[in-house]
Amino acid sequence: MTTRNNPTMTSVALLVLRVVLGFILAAHGWQKFFQYTLDGATASFEQMGVPLASVVAPAVATLELAGGIALVLGVLTRVAAALLAVEMLGALFLVHLSSGIFVDNGGYELVAILAAAAAALVLAGPGAYSVDRFLFARKAAVAVPSV
Repeated sequence: MTTRNNPTMTSVALLVLRVVLGFILAAHGWQKFFQYTLDGATASFEQMGVPLASVVAPAVATLELAGGIALVLGVLTRVAAALLAVEMLGALFLVHLSSGIFVDNGGYELVAILAAAAAALVLAGPGAYSVDRFLFARKAAVAVPSV
């Protein structure tokens, strides 16, 4: 079976990417809410030098949890992925860059690959196996006048 220019395989690949990325980000958001708590996440952000930590920490926790779930479902995929990519780039430049690449030293490898995966979804879209495709494909089909 050839995978080259195969729309089904492309949609399956995008589904895998969306679900794994979304699960990881939702888990990080969940962790900030329920394991660290928002107060703990805020204190951690302050310690790392994140500006306006009391605003940024809850926003990041919410974005990761809700955005991760949105990616898993394929709902507003490009919007959620764009916001998450920007967030990961912020984490890369504000916190992780000075520690080098490796995550065991506090480096940027994880946030870099998460940003790249989110950017790929912004560019490629959600694929056929998504709520977005179901909603927007139906609207597009209805909007096309029949002759």
